[in-house]
Amino acid sequence: MSDALKREAARAALDEVRSGMRIGLGTGSTAKHFVDLLGEKVAQGFDCLCVPTSIATECQARDLAIPLTTLEEIDSLDLTVDGTDEIDRDFQLIKGGGAALLREKIVAAASARMVVIADDSKLVEHLGKFPLPIEVNPFGLAATQRSVAKVLSNMGATGGLVLRKSTDGEILITDGGHYILDASFGRISDAKALSTALLEIPGVVQHGLFIGLCQQAYLATPNGVIQLSR
Repeated sequence: MSDALKREAARAALDEVRSGMRIGLGTGSTAKHFVDLLGEKVAQGFDCLCVPTSIATECQARDLAIPLTTLEEIDSLDLTVDGTDEIDRDFQLIKGGGAALLREKIVAAASARMVVIADDSKLVEHLGKFPLPIEVNPFGLAATQRSVAKVLSNMGATGGLVLRKSTDGEILITDGGHYILDASFGRISDAKALSTALLEIPGVVQHGLFIGLCQQAYLATPNGVIQLSR
């Protein structure tokens, strides 16, 4: 999706924002546009208080003088706006392509509403074409990989399991100091069962299945932005 379309999806979601709101700020190329647009409103005197989902988003928001807080200082948020790698008709998501899935899920779960912004290619009939990110503790990595691989086999995964690396070839380390395993499924037949099975593995910190968190989506198309509501 072009940057212009990403910005239009972000602009549409800006209509969800009201003065005085406590807002979760997502991570990724589309969420970055939302933060930019929110920064423009703040520069004009708009009142809000925000929690970023990554160090990158925090730096961007600070540069734009967006007021920031933490979930230690406040107990809940009114709204989170974030991107997604896949969304199905039941508003289940795969997130984590930007390696911020743990913080994104913590912030989304603390929010009264989660709104997704993306292009319409992210809308799928079945989750799983995009590899599922699984955030894991570095300690005991091989044991965790074996346990995850067993779950994948039991759940009918058609692809492999890859330890994510950064562009310099080194193991990617998340903001929380963890690693990410990317699991290729092809199609996830039961997202809830998969979620439960993965979280039972001791070395798994969190995974990129967002279930029951998203209520609304703004999807950009070449012909405009479409709105979906649960």
